[in-house]
Amino acid sequence: MPIIPVINLSHNNLSGPLTNLPNGALDFFHYRDFGEPRLYLQNNNFNGSIPRSLCKRGDLNDLDLSRNRLTGQIPNCFKNMYSLQFLKLRSNRLSGIIPSSIVGPFPVLSVLQLSDNNFSGELPVELWNLSSLLVLDLGNNAFHGEIPEIRKTDKFDDSLWFLRETGVSDSLWILRLRNNNFTGRIPRSLCKNVGLQILDIAHNNFTGIIPCCLGELQGMVDSNIHYMEFFRDGAEEEFDQVMKGTTLEYTKTWYLVSNMDLSSNKLVGEIPVELTALQGLVGLNLSNNHLSGGIPNNIGNMTALNSLDLSGNKLDGPIPPNITALTFLSYLNLSNNNLSGPIPTGNQFLTFSTDPSIYAGNKGLCGAPLPKKCSHQDPTATAKNIYEANHEPNKVWFYVDIMCGFAAGFWGIVVVLMLKKQWRHKLFIFAEESMDKIHVAVMVRVNKMKRGREAT
Repeated sequence: MPIIPVINLSHNNLSGPLTNLPNGALDFFHYRDFGEPRLYLQNNNFNGSIPRSLCKRGDLNDLDLSRNRLTGQIPNCFKNMYSLQFLKLRSNRLSGIIPSSIVGPFPVLSVLQLSDNNFSGELPVELWNLSSLLVLDLGNNAFHGEIPEIRKTDKFDDSLWFLRETGVSDSLWILRLRNNNFTGRIPRSLCKNVGLQILDIAHNNFTGIIPCCLGELQGMVDSNIHYMEFFRDGAEEEFDQVMKGTTLEYTKTWYLVSNMDLSSNKLVGEIPVELTALQGLVGLNLSNNHLSGGIPNNIGNMTALNSLDLSGNKLDGPIPPNITALTFLSYLNLSNNNLSGPIPTGNQFLTFSTDPSIYAGNKGLCGAPLPKKCSHQDPTATAKNIYEANHEPNKVWFYVDIMCGFAAGFWGIVVVLMLKKQWRHKLFIFAEESMDKIHVAVMVRVNKMKRGREAT
């Protein structure tokens, strides 16, 4: 088949093996008028393995074979596709490991989508060190192992020149590892990817605490709409995200979604208060872990939150009063924790007043929509009152410290005066002189008042 720079046969009912594909490479002068070489065969019924003839396409920049019925492994000869920047193989029946040669001698790979296949094994270290990698979607496979501390190389793909001024040109934008068997801790070096806007590592076996530095991810604070300049016409970006308790597929509007899903792991410790600085975060799911402590008091600062799921943990204490400031919140799940006190009311929380399942499994909670009334407290009690009540012991100890300090100072002076005769003598003289001065001042004032009355 003759080499055509851009082939788009996507969204048809084509079937059979991938044969008769272009198996040569074009030089720049042949495709400069058509743009960089691209091959779009997604959403068809192609079967069989990925042909090794594709490895001869050293000029190919974009390859999309998603949503077919392809089987077998990724050919090891992909290292010859040194210009490959977009590789999308999602939703097939591919298996085996990811060969380290997929990075190639010239690391320009920016988008790698292998989700919804049967891949297994550990990820090649070379993959984590790619400075050009922006999107890594490996969800719904059988990968295992730990995520290493990410140390990206200094090499940089010139095609990303327009993003350098944004400060996120060498940062992952999307990391999706859900439904695998990854273990170990969440690496702190992940926080260096300041442009990260989708972090989805749900349904794995991650342990340890949630790194506080995740609150520094600028991609979850500001809009990343400028990222769309990077994706070409004809390219399709599809990402599944669990939001509002259901799986949603984002295509054209994915860049507007900012989501952090750490659910169904083995994470422990408290919810970092630093996460509340992510004011652009749309979805936060920390459910089904072993988190303890309270809900951060300033969670109301996350003004863009549309979906919040903290269920299935060991959280305790009251629901912070300012959670009612989340006026965009349309999905909430706080069930199966150890929360206590009245359920806040007002603003957006009025929409949650008819669904008791949101708060189920928290024996200490009371108020609508739960059947348990807050009868043991003042009817006008709010979550703020409970919060202050829980902090009352701190106030008591504050006053105890003051009294102890006063007593120590007072008796310290008394003891010194008892032991130092000279000091005691001077103190008595000072006190006597002070009393005389006060007496004289009072008498002078009284005499002036009397004279004033006699004159009138």
